[in-house]
Amino acid sequence: MLVLGNISFLPFSALKDSRFPPLTREELPKLFCSVSLLTNFEDASDYLDWEVGIHGIRIEFINEKGVKRTATYLPEVAKEQDWDQIQTIDSLLRKGGFKAPITNDFRKTIKLTRYRSEKVTISYAEYMASRQHCFQNGTLHAPPLYNHYS
Repeated sequence: MLVLGNISFLPFSALKDSRFPPLTREELPKLFCSVSLLTNFEDASDYLDWEVGIHGIRIEFINEKGVKRTATYLPEVAKEQDWDQIQTIDSLLRKGGFKAPITNDFRKTIKLTRYRSEKVTISYAEYMASRQHCFQNGTLHAPPLYNHYS
């Protein structure tokens, strides 16, 4: 079964995320879109039961206020940042809002789920060519472009 998590956030993330300036029309030809399909979810035996560059990880923990929190990194994140397992876990705790000092004893309380990812990337030019091909052949309905300029 394919689960599409947080798909309602896609337009917001792409177009209204205040951390980034809005895209301009001139930037469109330079865009790439990547989608990661997350697979093979497994409960880990402890917070170190995963491999950097192979597994993505999702952690669950109870923060210093007693609130359950979660956070995740895709498999490529730790490798791209050149982090080891401890650095990755600590960064993920901070990403998840944990503000207290991080100790080895606290790390042992984390519930970790590991997973793998299959990532595909398409350039704007490839998307437009595929879209045009679909319309010319009339065999598929290509997804419309989201036009936030009109």
